[in-house]
Amino acid sequence: MGQYHRPHDKKVKRGTGGKRLKFKDKKLCHNGGVFAATKVADKDVKAVIRGRGGSRRVKIKKAAMINVVMKDGKMKKVGIKRVLESHNPEFVRMNILTKGAVVETELGKVRITNRVGQDGIVNGVAL
Repeated sequence: MGQYHRPHDKKVKRGTGGKRLKFKDKKLCHNGGVFAATKVADKDVKAVIRGRGGSRRVKIKKAAMINVVMKDGKMKKVGIKRVLESHNPEFVRMNILTKGAVVETELGKVRITNRVGQDGIVNGVAL
């Protein structure tokens, strides 16, 4: 379970010197989910997560294919080779897919446009 701490964005004290009261208490439903850390692999591995109210979400743990929108507007499904650029250099070394990462595919460089761990699929745009 992750920690839930929100920094003080306002004054802690009132104008009179008394402390401000807490508006709401922390709740378990306010915690975020676990980072999926989707990696490049030979075949797809997906996990089904139960959400609030019994809803189901698909997280992709390992990805092999990406849906690429070409410059002419058509879409192709191609294999992923490796991660070239990411906002975190550790993710490049470990081949972890995130939104905005640039990956090498059979067609060339592709930028990922969706949140991979939350959508259960990998979409991208050809560069």
